[in-house]
This record gives sequence, C-alpha cells and structure tokens, in this order.
Amino acid sequence: MFQYIVKRILWLFPVLLGVTFIVFTIMYLSPGDPVTMVLGEGATQEQYEAMRRQMGLDRHFIEQFFRYIRNVFIDFDLGRSYVSGRVVLDEILTRLPNTLKLSTWSILIASLIGIPMGVVSATRPYSKIDNVVMFISLLGVSMPTFWQALLLIILFTSTLGWLPATGFSNWQQMIMPVFALASSSIGSIARITRSSMMDVLDQDYIRTAKAKGVGDSTVTFHHALRNALIPVVTIIGLQFGALLGGAVLTETVFSINGIGTLMVNAIRTRDTMIVQGGVLFIAFIFTLVNLCVDILYAYIDPRIKTSYD
Repeated sequence: MFQYIVKRILWLFPVLLGVTFIVFTIMYLSPGDPVTMVLGEGATQEQYEAMRRQMGLDRHFIEQFFRYIRNVFIDFDLGRSYVSGRVVLDEILTRLPNTLKLSTWSILIASLIGIPMGVVSATRPYSKIDNVVMFISLLGVSMPTFWQALLLIILFTSTLGWLPATGFSNWQQMIMPVFALASSSIGSIARITRSSMMDVLDQDYIRTAKAKGVGDSTVTFHHALRNALIPVVTIIGLQFGALLGGAVLTETVFSINGIGTLMVNAIRTRDTMIVQGGVLFIAFIFTLVNLCVDILYAYIDPRIKTSYD
C-alpha cells in the first residue's frame, strides 16, 4: 500500500510541471505588457528598461520559465500581483475558503442526491421512475451552470424575494450558488451510479444471493453498491476538481469573493502572475483530490491494495 501511495505522489510532479509549462507559455504569448501595467503610461524609457530587467522580462523564454519553476517548486513563491503588488499566494489563500466551501458543499449535495437517484433507477430499470430520474439527470447535465444561476436569481430573488442574490456569508446566501453548481454533478453521478449498479446487479453472485433468499435491500446496498462504487468515486473526484474550476462562473454570477472571481478580475486587468498562480493552484488541488480518490480505491476494492503489498 505504501508503494501504491508513493507511486501516485510521484505522478503529481510531471503533471504539475506540464500544467506549469502550458500556463506559462499561454501567458507569455498573451498580449499585454506587465512593465507598463506596473509603471503606468507615464514612465520614462530608463525607468521602463530598469523595471523590465528587475522583473526578468529581458531574458529568453526558457530562462524565464526555469526561473519561474525554481520560484514555485523550490521557494514556493508564485510571485506578486502586477496590479495590487500583493503576494499571489496570499491573494489566493485569502479567497480559498469561499471556493472550497462552495465546491465541497456542492459535491456533498450532489453525492447525497445523485447516488440514491442512480440506485433507485438501477433497481427499477425502464420503469416510470427510471425514466423520470434519467430525465432529471439529463436536464441537470445539459443546462449550463451560469444559466441555472440566472434562472434561480430571477425566480427566488426577483420574483419571490426569498433569497439574496449575492454574498456567501450565511446559509440563505449559500443555497442558490451551491444548488446551481451541484445540479450538473447530480446528473452525472446519478447516471454513472445507474450504469455501474446495473452491471453489478447482472452478475452471477447477485443472482446467487437472491436465490439463497437474501433480502433485496441487503443485496442492493451490501453486495451490489460497494462493488459499483469505484466508477462513482472516480466521477465524484473528477467532478470535485471540475467544480473548483467551474466555480469561476458561479462565483462571478453571485459575486462571491473566491478564487474564480480573483482570476476573472486578473484576466480583465491582464494580471499575469495572478492568472498563472490561480491556475497552478487549482491544478495542484485537483491532483491532490485525484490522489485521495486513488487511495480510496484501495479501501473500496481490496484487490488493488493487495496488488501493491
């Protein structure tokens, strides 16, 4: 098991290096001059050249990239914002709690609703209940998050006046953002759970258990659901990572002060360091979530664990 975890951790480094290279290259090729952004339009040519040398922008692309790699992976320094002058990591950590809270509540709600929907649908295939569940899940997957967010604001804020449209400091303000972000994940989790459960329920050992008189609930939840969980856990891990990135639109619509809002503002002002640092930080969280999912596999399916012991 120790080898299994170490192997998964070692895979994180090439992934993060690849993400860093892609993000750095895109931002390097993007229009905009960081020196002008820092000094303003009224700087003299001498001041411009001095700042350019100080920021290391007079060096070759490869040299700038390896300098950035050294700062990030050795000194844990994501740089400073060109606009505010604050340390990028501090800017991200200040907003991280709101993004994590939004994504965690969303994936929790999605799992609590999506898995039972998938189980109910799989145990009654091609029935009216199955059709209704699949229609609801398809609706959730198909509707864009920002569109659902706008519909929720129109209904519950503008029409009924029940919920506030902005903010994220109390449970009333959390309901609409969490539901808007969770709805697509509910559909994905329900559909994967149904598919996986139907495969397992068709296995010989399930029929044997039923022939021996084992109750339906025991067969479904004790024998079938656990063996159907690996694809479900996989999609939950992927959805959680997607929610961290997808929270950008939800945070913007509901004016939540999270990493998504920070990155959108950074893109508008061409604050390269914030964009690079934000994308790299989300990639790091995403890889950590996938590491946790890989470790969870070993506890769900003992065959994975014993293969590395």
